[in-house]
Amino acid sequence: MNFEIVTELSQLEHVCEQARKVPAVMLDTEFVRTRTLYPQLGLIQLYDGETLSLIDPIELEDMSPLWALLGDESVVKVLHACSEDLEVFHHYAGMMPKPMVDTQIMAAFLGHGLSTGFAALVEEYQGVTLDKGEARTDWCARPLSEKQLEYAAADVYYLLPLYNLLAEKIKAAGWEDAVLQECNLMMSKRGKTPDPEKAYLDIKNAWQLHPKQLAVLQKLASWRLREARRRDLALNFVVKELHLWKMARFDIRSLSKMADEGFDRFEVERHGNRLIRIAQEAEKTPAALYPETIVRLVDMPVYKQMVKDIKTQTNAVAEKLGFVPEFIGSKKQIHQVLKWAWINERNPEKMPDLMTGWRKTFLEEKLLSLLDRK
Repeated sequence: MNFEIVTELSQLEHVCEQARKVPAVMLDTEFVRTRTLYPQLGLIQLYDGETLSLIDPIELEDMSPLWALLGDESVVKVLHACSEDLEVFHHYAGMMPKPMVDTQIMAAFLGHGLSTGFAALVEEYQGVTLDKGEARTDWCARPLSEKQLEYAAADVYYLLPLYNLLAEKIKAAGWEDAVLQECNLMMSKRGKTPDPEKAYLDIKNAWQLHPKQLAVLQKLASWRLREARRRDLALNFVVKELHLWKMARFDIRSLSKMADEGFDRFEVERHGNRLIRIAQEAEKTPAALYPETIVRLVDMPVYKQMVKDIKTQTNAVAEKLGFVPEFIGSKKQIHQVLKWAWINERNPEKMPDLMTGWRKTFLEEKLLSLLDRK
């Protein structure tokens, strides 16, 4: 493999200008995330079939030529297992690569498992064994070793022939439009910015709290998310999730009670008084403004039977199409159907995945029949 390291704006402009002349480019990112809320971008790999570029975002202050390439809809951006890559682009560029194709999704339409790795596909389709020894390297450290650079370059160098092989098979199977729909669905989900006022819904066991306690948890969780964003710190490194829940559940309103309940010393020293003030202020919330009691699907009378019945339908479709069952309908997507029917009152603006896009043809009538019967 021949590759060039891009550290100058003029280089980046030239590389991206050339890349915009081809129908598809291979793309990957390397990043580090240990204690931070956002991924720390260390390297971006770009391959247009001729030039393989390792773009250094630490050296480059202006990445606008690359972001312009991401938004150029005449060039397909090809990635593999790109869920976290999309998060990187959303954070740093404020956008998604469009149009985008994920080779892991392409593989799923050909019967592979949902989490089939890049190395496994390259070995199966190209007979090449990739060295994955640098997967956990510190990509923000400088200088990067030759071995690290070669590892990074391989991720896009072998992606091109893999993409071409999979694209032929997808076309022959008639799944081209469905692949694009599935990739767009992923982008729409990864491109959403969490609402701080709804952060409390992600707190484990929030459903156990009554509305007044939820009002306290809502304010605490909202503050924690905003603080995490401000400091770029992972949520539980601000304050542990369990401790927010305990404050709401057990009316913890003193530093000594925090210590008794096992709060981290640094949490108490840095945020204790502020958390107490937030909780005390939240207690003044008028009852009419309390969050609603959290209704769990699992507590619904026919939950288990409905999940079983929906799985029967998705499994039958999966067997017919030669897909793994989880690709047709994951547990989360099955819950989405039940939430739409039981909680959202079949709101047409909140249609579940299993009843939209390419899945609609195979499942909508069957699922509506099930829901109507129950």
